Amino acid sequence: MSGRYRALLLAVASSGSLLFAWIGAGVVALVTLRKGSQEGLWLVLWASLPALLVTRVSGDSSALAMLLGTAVLALVLRASVSLALTAVASAAVAVVTGLGLLAFGQPMLAELASLFAQFFTALEAQTLEAGGQPLGLQPPTLGQLAGMMGAANGALSFLCLALARYWQASLYNPGGFGSEFREVQLPKALVWGLAAAAGGLAVTDLAFRSWGAALLLPLTITGFSLLHARARFKGQSSFWMGGIYAAWLVFDAAKLGLVGLVLADTVMNFRDRWQTATPVVSVRDEAPRSNDAEEEQDVSDDNDSDDPKD
Repeated sequence: MSGRYRALLLAVASSGSLLFAWIGAGVVALVTLRKGSQEGLWLVLWASLPALLVTRVSGDSSALAMLLGTAVLALVLRASVSLALTAVASAAVAVVTGLGLLAFGQPMLAELASLFAQFFTALEAQTLEAGGQPLGLQPPTLGQLAGMMGAANGALSFLCLALARYWQASLYNPGGFGSEFREVQLPKALVWGLAAAAGGLAVTDLAFRSWGAALLLPLTITGFSLLHARARFKGQSSFWMGGIYAAWLVFDAAKLGLVGLVLADTVMNFRDRWQTATPVVSVRDEAPRSNDAEEEQDVSDDNDSDDPKD
């Protein structure tokens, strides 16, 4: 935020690394949210060059996909000023990424499928040597892998956008991102529609299950928003939320349970129920903005407000 070419240097340097590409994506999103689409697209143009080079050399397009996906979500948030709509857009990013991999990333998908096949074969041999029963593991198809990688890119793109929004709020409106994220809520019809579509893909064929996971991304984001809202109103510590995130990463049942919580919320409306009770407010959550931040906000040539587009 202190200079155009400083942002360019950081974005280009980060996008040229598979390990730190998320930083470049976050920088692009921050510039887009703060300075507008023109500055953001200018930064994407230059930052995509090292990402393209990495794709050419290694065959891994994840850095480029994350950069472009995050830029798209930043443009959506800038235009709509709605994290809920941006969460829905993350599903579109996931599906488009998967389709793009099927169209242009066949060599990478084939290599991944071969690695899975080798791993499953070795695991099966070890099991038989130990006197166990055959596991019957089948390597994923190219379509399954494309859906999995698309869902992963949609989730990572939203996380990079959330990081950029957190940076923006820390600079110009401390605490604003937390309040905004806790209010994410999707229309009931959309929640049930996405859940039904994902369920239909899952029961139709195993090959489409990963694509169903991409459609459930908005519900997953809404579920975490709901849990953060509960922790806020109940005054629960961050350790509790850390356990929730860890369980979600490890157990499939936790993923399905989070989606079920969102479905139940469409009927029970948990936020209204919690708000009827006296919330427990921590000092950290309600820390006022410093005078320096207020002065910086007042003199900004962008007329800053709580909206992401400012």
